[in-house]
Amino acid sequence: MRARRKIGSMRRHGWKAAVVPALMAAAGVQAQVARGFVAKELELEGVTYRYQVYVPETWSPLQEWPVILFLHGAGERGTDGIRQTEVGLGPAIRRNPDAFPALVVMPQCRRGVWWNDPRMEALALETLDRTMTEYRGDPDRVYLTGLSMGGYGTFHLAARHPERFAALVSVCGGVVPPQRLREGGPAPGEDPYRTMAGRIGGVPVWLFHGDRDYTVPVSESRNLYRALQEAGVPVKYTEYPGVGHNCWDRAYAEPGFATWLLEKRKR
Repeated sequence: MRARRKIGSMRRHGWKAAVVPALMAAAGVQAQVARGFVAKELELEGVTYRYQVYVPETWSPLQEWPVILFLHGAGERGTDGIRQTEVGLGPAIRRNPDAFPALVVMPQCRRGVWWNDPRMEALALETLDRTMTEYRGDPDRVYLTGLSMGGYGTFHLAARHPERFAALVSVCGGVVPPQRLREGGPAPGEDPYRTMAGRIGGVPVWLFHGDRDYTVPVSESRNLYRALQEAGVPVKYTEYPGVGHNCWDRAYAEPGFATWLLEKRKR
């Protein structure tokens, strides 16, 4: 009888032998992981790059987390690994961290190049992959956003890897670079906006632009909005009257922005 009672007890409580140590290990990992903006480094083809990952205070290894890849603008290029956190999405998170219960990956583009440079594209994707592995990123909830040069980078990266992202947000970005627009724009018969709409497939998009933007013409977002609508892509467009190039402070603080983004899942 005693033997049977012992076996019954093990059957009733044996789960503890497996689950409790796992929970304790997870709790140990959770306690050791730094929160907030965490400085990182990686090496690609012999070159060391600095980047940052925002880890929310509520992060836990017991669940998968949404991941936002943020591409900064031209003014934040460099090698310090910090400036990309000081404009756009970084300040929005600092002002209201509770609105962003997600991992945010912030690589830094080198001076003299854009995000369409193959090395910078590889850097962005590698920082994303490493963050997802290190912090349990959810592959069905990966988002891409950028401002200005990073808005262009958002569409470049999404056009080449549309299967990776659940939603896109472009802030004062576009498809045709400003210099090319000043030189005459697309060739006759060319429609780069329609081409872009076809390449990103059905990934939902939210566009932001100020109508007094003299750095990246508002026509970039307007043209892209029309092309996305015609292609049947789920798209939102917010245009700010009287606002110049810096519309990112308003865009990333837009009520419902984070909710709209983080509710999206890959189809």
